[in-house]
Amino acid sequence: MQQSHGDLGMLLRSWRDRLSPVDVGLPAGNSRRAAGLKREELAALAGLSVDYIVRLEQGRAVRPSQQVASSLARALQLTDAERDHLFVVAGLLPPTPGEVPTHIPPGVQRLVARLGEIPIAVFTASWDLISWSPLWVALLGEPVTPGAGRANLLRAHFTGTSMGAADSRILSRSGSIDAFGQSLVADLRRVQGRYPDDRGVQSLVKDLMGASERFRTLWESGAVGEHQSESKTVSNSIVGDIELDCDVFNVAGTDIHIVAYTAATGSEAAAKLDFLRVSAVAASVPAH
Repeated sequence: MQQSHGDLGMLLRSWRDRLSPVDVGLPAGNSRRAAGLKREELAALAGLSVDYIVRLEQGRAVRPSQQVASSLARALQLTDAERDHLFVVAGLLPPTPGEVPTHIPPGVQRLVARLGEIPIAVFTASWDLISWSPLWVALLGEPVTPGAGRANLLRAHFTGTSMGAADSRILSRSGSIDAFGQSLVADLRRVQGRYPDDRGVQSLVKDLMGASERFRTLWESGAVGEHQSESKTVSNSIVGDIELDCDVFNVAGTDIHIVAYTAATGSEAAAKLDFLRVSAVAASVPAH
């Protein structure tokens, strides 16, 4: 596949310049020389070093990996066509329709950025965590990334690990961890049927079959379903148990899940979320 290094650098600069800081959850400010994102901001959003962004834009780094290209596409809020073009000019094969989509549409990214006042996150069809709001971190902890992969809801649930650095647990409406797990496994079987050739899904099922007897029992039951919205109790290490409405929204055409936790205004749960929100803001302010 042919690769145009100059096109790659030019495209990255162009896409960075057109993206408003507000659309990624950053203040626009009055001291900016240009309307777009700074290199430092793009680097932070994509999980890359500023030096690497500079080298990409100057054509001194010429072969970004698929993971890096995907991270840049999400951070720059590219459309599917733009994402595919980024892959092509970087000398990579674009994702195929047979793979679980991991690219978040720009509108979904803007939604997450502007709804930062609630715990909200974006998952792939197979429940890999790919984006989240600051209050999601305050409620469930900073997402823990295993190695070079992504945090996965099923992997965390059935191996007894946490999705986040904080010691938080999620229970279903009935207060049953089992009911939550049953729903996730039935949903994963549905996804496997939709994406039978996706290596990530194959690896996830294989790993969990070997790691969890409970997963193996549920998987062998053959249940198929869709993980749906319901009330959940989140056990948070700071404010204790919080009863929240957990709504799952599926983005048409992408199989992307948006998960949001909300509480009725004036409720005890809302007060606990407010406390976590204030605590998160205070923790982000540097000491003088």
